[in-house]
Amino acid sequence: MTKRRKIIGGFLPLELPEGVEYHERAVHLNSARYALEYLLRIKNYKKIYLPAFICESVLQPIKRLNLTYVFYRMDPHFMPMLERELENDSCLLYVNYFGVNRAVAEAVSRCFKHVIIDNTQAFFEQPIAGTNTIYSARKFFGVPDGGYLYTDSAKRLKLAPDTSYYRCDGLLKQIDQGHDSALPLFVENEDYLNQCGMKAMAPLTRRLLQSIDYPRMLASRNENFRFLHEVLGKYNTLTIFGKTLNGPLCYPFLVDHGDVLKDVLLKNGVYVNDYWDEVLPRVPKESFEYQLSRNLVPLPIDQNCSQSEMQVIVQIIDRFLKDSV
Repeated sequence: MTKRRKIIGGFLPLELPEGVEYHERAVHLNSARYALEYLLRIKNYKKIYLPAFICESVLQPIKRLNLTYVFYRMDPHFMPMLERELENDSCLLYVNYFGVNRAVAEAVSRCFKHVIIDNTQAFFEQPIAGTNTIYSARKFFGVPDGGYLYTDSAKRLKLAPDTSYYRCDGLLKQIDQGHDSALPLFVENEDYLNQCGMKAMAPLTRRLLQSIDYPRMLASRNENFRFLHEVLGKYNTLTIFGKTLNGPLCYPFLVDHGDVLKDVLLKNGVYVNDYWDEVLPRVPKESFEYQLSRNLVPLPIDQNCSQSEMQVIVQIIDRFLKDSV
């Protein structure tokens, strides 16, 4: 890529703090799904084992490359239930779910060969030594795109850089006119990422990521997670929480009638994602994955949430649980 000549004078740019990206040493891609595609291309795998509890978008690069894929099930501790050895030309994708499963990810990397750790829900976790790892910037920060890849392969692909300036309108409109007004623009951006193809990270996206106060964001997520767990932990049927937190994606709250609770939260202005309806046809109704897809409530704990907003979430859930008795 030809380096642009710096202009002296002219109109003034955005005033963004100059810092260091959290994953500066990684390969920079335009999204996590293309980071996965990049890795599959340079490794030349022919088959991939995927958790049944995973988003449909992960299949996009796999289908583009005509790879064989097999879904595996997990036990209630998120450990893969696989009895067979992986073939030499195959790999296994493991998701560090919600950013609180580092210990299981380490165990998986020891138990299986050719492991890819999906840290798209665990941005602040450092890669496990010798293990290929992918990250998503967009799940954690207000940027239009961005993915990272750590790999032990020395091979690199030549990619043209993406352009992201014209896809920041949703982020800007959200500030001016609020979340709901900007939502259609975020959907448009998602559609773009579904079909744009693999590219290097846009210069603007990288500059935005260099301006983030990562320690503050990390501390805020940890604090919000601990607050919710202290109050809601006794009701949570998940037992995955370790003593060490490292900026989780959300607080994963698994409870009976969680599907109803999600609707209640939404009606009260608390946005929770669905993880994921497309999982249901893949697994039996009595499975752990079915329970997660149906009743998991991923409570927001991001850096834009204050302690008072955590208290609002707790109050809504407290009323819901009392009414459910």
